[in-house]
Amino acid sequence: MKDQKDFQQRVQRIGDLVGQLDDIRDPTSRIAARELVQLLMELHGTGLERMMEVVFEAGEPGERIINNLGRDELVSSLLILHGLHPDDHATRVVKSVDRVRPSLRKAGAELELLSVESGAVRVKIETTSHSCGSTTSSLRTMVEEAVYGGAPDTTSLVVEGLEEKSASGFVALESLLGGGLLAPASATSSPLSGNGGK
Repeated sequence: MKDQKDFQQRVQRIGDLVGQLDDIRDPTSRIAARELVQLLMELHGTGLERMMEVVFEAGEPGERIINNLGRDELVSSLLILHGLHPDDHATRVVKSVDRVRPSLRKAGAELELLSVESGAVRVKIETTSHSCGSTTSSLRTMVEEAVYGGAPDTTSLVVEGLEEKSASGFVALESLLGGGLLAPASATSSPLSGNGGK
């Protein structure tokens, strides 16, 4: 995979294919297909979790490596998918908003994070009176790409202050994890889940 957008497209495709499993008419085949996907996710999640634990056991150098992995866009999304990211959702949203603020200021806009609750994010953009429709669309896209890029497990993003509709096309990881089919393997017992890796 080349980059984050390629990863996002693959996540979208996997989500589409998982959704199609319900269209299998034969119940035995449908159950077997869903179980296969679940077992593969659990196998990969368990292996990835163990790898992170081995790195974490190295002490301070291991913690630095885990934090670096958490900052890598592609690896970060994979860690989030399996519930192993060193930062929790709210922390990742805050960092994403902080990273995109300077770009919005250059475009004559201010970004305020209003709330982060249960995966739902609300932000507000205030623009100058000189902002045109294309600028408004561009600002929204910048915010969506920043939030979903840093926190792809965001379940919803409301951008107040702009009237345009969503433009980025990002899909939340929640859509892939929906229904418990692709739930994280065993992240709750790991010292790496949530803020444990810090």
